Amino acid sequence: MNQVQPSKFRSSCVRLTSVFLVALFVIGEPVAQRLPQVTPESVGFSSNRLARLDGVIEEAIANKETPGAVVAVIRNGKIVYRKAYGNRAIVPEKEPMTLDTIFDMASLTKVMATATSIMLLVEEGKLSLTDRVVDYIPEFKAHDKESITLKQLLTHFSGLRPDLDLDDPWSGYDTAIRLACGEKLVAEPGERFIYSDINYFLLSEVVRRVTGQYIDEFSTERIFKPLGMHDTSFRPPVHLAPRIAPCDRRNGRIMRGEVNDPTTFRMGGVAGHAGLFSTIDDTAIWAQMILQGGEFDGVRILSPLSVLKMTTPQSPPGQFDWRGFGFDIETRFSTNRGDLYPVGSFGHTGFTGTSFWLDPFTDSIVLLFTNRLHPDGKGSVVSLRKKVASVVAGALIDVSLERSHYYRRKAEGDW
Repeated sequence: MNQVQPSKFRSSCVRLTSVFLVALFVIGEPVAQRLPQVTPESVGFSSNRLARLDGVIEEAIANKETPGAVVAVIRNGKIVYRKAYGNRAIVPEKEPMTLDTIFDMASLTKVMATATSIMLLVEEGKLSLTDRVVDYIPEFKAHDKESITLKQLLTHFSGLRPDLDLDDPWSGYDTAIRLACGEKLVAEPGERFIYSDINYFLLSEVVRRVTGQYIDEFSTERIFKPLGMHDTSFRPPVHLAPRIAPCDRRNGRIMRGEVNDPTTFRMGGVAGHAGLFSTIDDTAIWAQMILQGGEFDGVRILSPLSVLKMTTPQSPPGQFDWRGFGFDIETRFSTNRGDLYPVGSFGHTGFTGTSFWLDPFTDSIVLLFTNRLHPDGKGSVVSLRKKVASVVAGALIDVSLERSHYYRRKAEGDW
């Protein structure tokens, strides 16, 4: 093998299950096109309130938090707001941000590619989430790691540290797997939440050992192509470079089309924790698939019950960091939920400035893509993500009381 070639409750769960099973919407356009766009008022949003996004995003650009952004807001499977702001690049020349800009998705890879792929294999009976990692990667047993399960990798309760040591000049996909197998635990499995990239590139290696395909090959074949996500890939081809949002510099050169994450870069551009590139329109299709219980426009990717597992807390009992299989629900990383979307919604962020948040009860999606690292790596969109989500949630003026009952039960402590 070429080393650098890689191709957690009862009532809430019942209620969430019913949402995913019955709240399925008909999308009129072919999968290769973006979701249909409608007026905000037609699906219970206020246009005037959504327009507040302009000032929030433009202020962030003026403050050099990011050179530009693309935002999309979706409800009932329809786009109600979709706009590009600022610049895609500012060095060596200014380039306006466009709606079809391709972004380095960073850790959104964990959910879109890896967690989704793992759930596909669970549905096919090829693995179980309670299986031990060593059942697939026997050499992982070193240093008392035999008990770690796939579920603990998915929820970041494995006890592994956040990333490999990058001080040594290692390179290669196989080398990364070997180094991960040699890792020592920094916590007992299940003891505490430690967000770890190692967890997810190990999961992608499980995919490879079960299917014979690297995560880029498997996810493209089984997820992205069936959904018509034609601008979504690992290691995007050179001809797409003009549409790709550049990041900061590596070895004095602006990175454009090559993955920003240093571990993934050393692994050859393909890993389970980072490496995916996509557009806001493609990601909207994937996100809508999740809200529709695993199906989009007649193409079923996942069972609704798989989606339920991904989007409800799967953390060990007694833990206050709530993760689904892939999705963030309630942790210190949940700032992109904003101040108004309640616990029960879910999402993820990417280091490069990408993020999404999905709420199954208002059936809304917030997508905010930025290249905040360009050009000098100093930008930050933590505050912007929170403000954008709060503006969008504040623009929802028609919310079903039946669905809101879920939130009242949560506030009363009746799970």
